[in-house]
Amino acid sequence: MARSPGEGSGSPSASLRGTRETLSDPELESLGSDSEINGFTAERRTDKYGFLIKTEENGDREKELSVEVLRQREAKWLDMLLNWDKWMAKRHKKIKLRCQKGIPPALRGRAWQYLSGSRVKMDQSPNKFTELDSMAGDPKWLDIIERDLHRQFPFHEMFVARGGHGQQDLFRVLKAYTLYRPDEGYCQAQAPIAAVLLMHMPAEASRVARSTTYCTLIFSGLHACFLSQQAFWCLVQICEKYLPGYYSEKLEAIQLDGRILFSLLRKVSPVAYKHLSKQKIDPILYMTEWFMCAFSRTLPWSSVLRVWDMFFCEGVKIVFRVALILLKYSLGSSEKLKSCQGQYETMEKLRAIDPKYMLEGFLIPEIVELTVTERDVEREHLIQLKKWKEEYGELQCKSPTRLHGAKAISDADPAGHKPLVHSPSIILPSNFGSLKKTKVQKQEAKEQEKQRAKEVREREKIEKEKKKLEKKKSRGKSDQTNGAMKEENGGEGTRDHRQEPVQPLLAKVTQKDSLNVHQSSESLCSKESEDTYL
Repeated sequence: MARSPGEGSGSPSASLRGTRETLSDPELESLGSDSEINGFTAERRTDKYGFLIKTEENGDREKELSVEVLRQREAKWLDMLLNWDKWMAKRHKKIKLRCQKGIPPALRGRAWQYLSGSRVKMDQSPNKFTELDSMAGDPKWLDIIERDLHRQFPFHEMFVARGGHGQQDLFRVLKAYTLYRPDEGYCQAQAPIAAVLLMHMPAEASRVARSTTYCTLIFSGLHACFLSQQAFWCLVQICEKYLPGYYSEKLEAIQLDGRILFSLLRKVSPVAYKHLSKQKIDPILYMTEWFMCAFSRTLPWSSVLRVWDMFFCEGVKIVFRVALILLKYSLGSSEKLKSCQGQYETMEKLRAIDPKYMLEGFLIPEIVELTVTERDVEREHLIQLKKWKEEYGELQCKSPTRLHGAKAISDADPAGHKPLVHSPSIILPSNFGSLKKTKVQKQEAKEQEKQRAKEVREREKIEKEKKKLEKKKSRGKSDQTNGAMKEENGGEGTRDHRQEPVQPLLAKVTQKDSLNVHQSSESLCSKESEDTYL
């Protein structure tokens, strides 16, 4: 029977399952321990990200955007978030470009929710987190989670106090996930992921608290519950859509992606690929924390946020690109390999990468320019999966299909967003739906229309017949009048009607004219008598 590489005491996957020994390893801690925070007693100063600093000189001196540019970007993002379905369906490339430029800090948490689809999941199951939060949980996971809490970003103001609100929220999120996915349980690498999400979730619970009577008493509870709920659903989307199978018991998915990374490295940096092959360094030894924590424990914080902005938009290919860039610039030339003669030296160099290669100004343009697409990742995934099955058999963890970014997640869940419709030029009344006719009513209306049309035709026929009768009557009357006139003319003898219109004019004419008229009438009579004679 084929043996899985995750089994046995020497398995690399055993180093991230949350035991006391591994949690005390300083290599896996984010920024230190509680004992190191004792210097922050009198006055605490924080940088713009919320991390504690001892002096102002220790703060970041990075080039910041002008206020005008930041406000313009915020206005653009607000417009996108208000019309998210439209932008995602028709202008996804524009969203991708704006994520590469960086999401404004004030809207980052809200944008992450829309990009990952966690907002839709939360709306579909509004009471799920509350239900999970009220449950007790598995004691074996709760013990490990409690021991992990103080190791998550202890220099951040949200988690600086042991047992404070930040650690309580983190505990609730991680406990809820163990109840939501009992087959996976808890993995240590989930804690920094959930902590980053909690830092950036928008404080929208204040709107709910202001509408209550005792807002001063319950505000903190509502606020914490809402933040935890948002972070929980974002964590669910990362574990199920972006990085499925990463936190399973055998860590088979992360080992498979290690092989994919090593295969892609051959194209990106052949020198680094040959060196790692020569030293026989398995990718799981250096890329596990990078991928499982999404570089939240590796990169400077400004770079972490920019990488996460693109990761939520474009998917796991961003994580592959970051890893390839770090390997390329750490081991990609013969000069850099002079100090890496053995396996130990190589691993030390990858644990302590030169900071200049991780700065935001250098790393982000390299990520954008590197041409490693989701198609490349999926092609290598199929190749490595085939090899895995030949060596170890079928995967024991049946994880869901990985989705590459916000567009793929949105397309895979059509019920999660409203269908796009044209804005109507005529606004219908609100009760328009109740005014719609049933089939029976429609049939009755058609019959009534036919009856009305039939009546109209009958009326038109009757009117036509009446008009015909009237015409006949008028013709009959005209014939009778003409006959009477003929009879009258016949009684008078031979009367010349041409002389009648002349008589009324005789009174107005002169004597001379009257003589002329008399002569003309006589000549006409004589002529007429000649005609009649002839």
